Amino acid sequence: MTSTALALDHVGICAQQLGPMTAQFEALGFSLSPIAQQSGRPTPEKPVELYATGNRCAFLKHGYIELLAILEPGRFDNGLSRFISRYEGLHILAMGMDDAEANLARMRRAGIPIPGVAHLERPVDKPDGPRAKFSRLPYPDAPEGRLQLITHHTPELIWQERWMDHANQAVALTELLLVSAEPAVTAGRLSKLTGLVIEPRGAGGFLLRFPGGAGVAGPQAPAMETRVSICAPEDLPATLPGVTIPDLPFMAGFWVQTSDGNAAVRRLLGHLPLVELPGGALMVPPAHAAGAALVFHP
Repeated sequence: MTSTALALDHVGICAQQLGPMTAQFEALGFSLSPIAQQSGRPTPEKPVELYATGNRCAFLKHGYIELLAILEPGRFDNGLSRFISRYEGLHILAMGMDDAEANLARMRRAGIPIPGVAHLERPVDKPDGPRAKFSRLPYPDAPEGRLQLITHHTPELIWQERWMDHANQAVALTELLLVSAEPAVTAGRLSKLTGLVIEPRGAGGFLLRFPGGAGVAGPQAPAMETRVSICAPEDLPATLPGVTIPDLPFMAGFWVQTSDGNAAVRRLLGHLPLVELPGGALMVPPAHAAGAALVFHP
């Protein structure tokens, strides 16, 4: 057990409506889990209640992609309406940990004003069926979005084989790129949250490397390195060409590894305006991926 973050667990794309997002991701070759409305404790001392928010997810062998929207307006939405008032797209960065209490103690020593471990749960596939449960350590009021550490208590319920067979052959979530007007400040915040050292990024900005941990980001997840990159606005075009910035800070895009060298992506998505990137990577422009640049790579 460790007191630092170990892996990139999931990224969350947020919008007012769930249907258009899920239609785009199914068209990109992802298999998605059923709609699940979330519930949890608005504050650590309050009882569990039903939230306004719900999701569908693309589960990979390592990590997953969450598509999150408002299902029942009027209920507690856990900050989602504030996120999507800025822009619809990536707003959630979750990093896997294996010991919530140890990380909570470390974060408090680092001066993060966190009240305690937050808990979240949601049904797996039926409202009255088994419920997936998580423990979270969110960085309070982070301007970059929802930055959090997460532990899965019921990983076998959500990483099910029936939802992990993707026509595009996606197998692992490997990186997220965050654009900030103050990259050093954002990098420092992520370092305090994760307990990991930030290093310079060759393409400008900073890089956070997760060492990996077998089973941390899914029951089948290998102990592989994953990353978060932080760059200034002027450095974005060199990494994600053509992506425009709606507001800052901005989670601009994420990377997904495929098992077949992108052969299925080229076959399935050849009708889209894919952007060729170095190393055989292919970028799906944000207009075709719910507001986030999606890079498939070998």
